[in-house]
Amino acid sequence: MKKAMNQSKLNMILNGISLTSLFLMILLLFAYGNIKGKLNDANADRFNLTYNANRFMNGSAYLTNEVRAYASTGDQVHFDNYWNEINNLKNRDLGVAAMQEIGITASEQAMIDQMSALSNNLVPLEEGAMEQVQAGQMAEALAYVYGSDYSSVTANINALKEQFLNDLETRSKAQVDKLTLESDIIMGIIFLFMIVVGIMQLIVMTITKKRILVPVIAVRDQMGEISRGNLSAPFALEPDTSEIGMLVASIHETKRELKKYISDINSKLTQMAQGQMDLSIGNDYRGEFQPIQLAMGQILNSLNQALSRINQTAEQVSTESEKMASDSQTLSNGAVAQASAVEELSASIQDLSSQVNSTSTDADNARKLSIDTATQLETCNQKMADLTMAMGDISKSSQQISGIIKTIEDISFQTNILALNAAVEAARAGSAGKGFAVVADEVQSLANKSAEAAQDITNLIQNSLSLVERGTALSADSTKTLDAGVAKARKSTEVVERIAQSAKEQAESLTQLTLGMEQISEVVQTNASTAEKSSDSAQELRLQAGELKESVQMFRLRR
Repeated sequence: MKKAMNQSKLNMILNGISLTSLFLMILLLFAYGNIKGKLNDANADRFNLTYNANRFMNGSAYLTNEVRAYASTGDQVHFDNYWNEINNLKNRDLGVAAMQEIGITASEQAMIDQMSALSNNLVPLEEGAMEQVQAGQMAEALAYVYGSDYSSVTANINALKEQFLNDLETRSKAQVDKLTLESDIIMGIIFLFMIVVGIMQLIVMTITKKRILVPVIAVRDQMGEISRGNLSAPFALEPDTSEIGMLVASIHETKRELKKYISDINSKLTQMAQGQMDLSIGNDYRGEFQPIQLAMGQILNSLNQALSRINQTAEQVSTESEKMASDSQTLSNGAVAQASAVEELSASIQDLSSQVNSTSTDADNARKLSIDTATQLETCNQKMADLTMAMGDISKSSQQISGIIKTIEDISFQTNILALNAAVEAARAGSAGKGFAVVADEVQSLANKSAEAAQDITNLIQNSLSLVERGTALSADSTKTLDAGVAKARKSTEVVERIAQSAKEQAESLTQLTLGMEQISEVVQTNASTAEKSSDSAQELRLQAGELKESVQMFRLRR
């Protein structure tokens, strides 16, 4: 940084020169006023000296003129005027006293004394001349006052007067000229100092404009650009050791620091936008910019933590969605197998229903035939044998139905287990498995209903088996007692009627069972479809979790 005088010091020096010049001007003005007063006093003294000198001389001349006039005319007025001047007016004495009071030189006082002595010498002669006029000797008086002696003394007095006046005028004029010269010199010096002050003020104005106002305007414009966010505006001022130079240096430093902070923030944000989250914020921010540095560090820390948690969550969701997709596929397969088994069971129940209907028809026919037992015992015996075989077939069919019911119970048990597993997996999946949990609950409900229906069918089959066994026993008894006669045939007819009624009830129960199995088949089909949809949703969830994981992996996080 180059050296430069401080504006305050330069202004202090220039203003000091101006103030000194003004102070000297004030002193010179006081001196000029003093000289001017002395000059006025000198002019007044000059006038008064001249006046009193003329008064002294005029007094002496007045006495001479009055004596000559009295000698020439004898007029008493001139005599009175003469003595009035001597005794009352005393212009000669008063003029000398006034000159002495003002101040006269020794030579001037000597001339005054000489003139006074000559005038005093003429007084006795003048008195003598006036006495001669009073005595009527006017001719002698005129001869005296106009005589050579009187005229010679008068001429000497006049010569002294002229010399005195010239000396007095020369001395007074010299003093006045001296004071005038001094006042002119002081006035010239005052004008010189005024010029110096004016020049100093022009220099101060020029320096103030060049070194203060122009830089201040440039600083103002530059600060305006900085306030508008323009840090690249040209700034031609160079820093130095002066106050403005230090201000310029501060502005350059401020621009450099702001550019550095903006460049660093822009670089960090650009890298963050590109996925680089493993950055570190330095500690070279100063002053009020340190909170920005801390905020950027906190943002990076928060983003790293949030993205890390998102990455971990995406991995967990991906893993759990894969498990759920696998479980859903297994559940779907089980539901399909269950639907197939239910269809087979429905077909078997339909066959059983056909058989039970056939049994009901046979029982009805047996009832009709039992009415004719009395007349057709042989035929009844044969038919009883057929009935015994049919009852055996019914017993076998009932055994098969029992096996099918066992299969239905096994399917219901497995479905219930699958529903429980699905509910567990849905609970693990959290909010993403809520829909699947609802499906699992419905499957479990259907499995419970299937189990209840299978139990009802089992009870019906057991009743049928009991009835079949009873019918078989009755048929055997009927065969043994056919020979007993018509009395026992009526009982056989009643038994056959009860068998026909039971068969009819079995047919109705089997019809209801068929309807229930159809409903179970529809529910199982719905479960299979729902399981397929759940499997597809789980697969889609797994894909979305994979995409989320890939998106998060775009960011380079801290270790």
